[in-house]
Amino acid sequence: MDLETYFEKNKIWHRFIEKSETVHTADAAKVAGVPLQKLTKNLVSVTDGGEYVLLIIAGDKKVNLKTAAKLLNVKKISLVPFEKAESISGCPPGGTPSVGHKTKMRAIIDKQLLENDTIFCGGGSRDRLLELKTKDVIKLNEAIIGVISE
Repeated sequence: MDLETYFEKNKIWHRFIEKSETVHTADAAKVAGVPLQKLTKNLVSVTDGGEYVLLIIAGDKKVNLKTAAKLLNVKKISLVPFEKAESISGCPPGGTPSVGHKTKMRAIIDKQLLENDTIFCGGGSRDRLLELKTKDVIKLNEAIIGVISE
């Protein structure tokens, strides 16, 4: 199911922003004119037990994998290799949205992002961003809220 259909089916407010193609969060924020702290990194990760997890943090932060592992009560979480992430999420790295993935994943959203009514994320491709209400990202993912960035 494409993102448009997903949002219509779930009656979710959203806005796409077309931009030039980028991979890195800082570059995407710059070309789209959005604040880096409101643009998310959506990191496809895997636990030591083989479960896929989406870690959602602000673009100006780094993820703390040890804290994320503690929140999920697992020993270890690792980022999925760049070249494998698309097969799990359904979208290329640099275009991964915060919701609507090919593979159902548990999600953790960094508590800092809750300061924003809306956040921006990959829009399913590297040439667009997506703005969503933060509360909808939490609800659609049934996300765990925690401090997972530094």
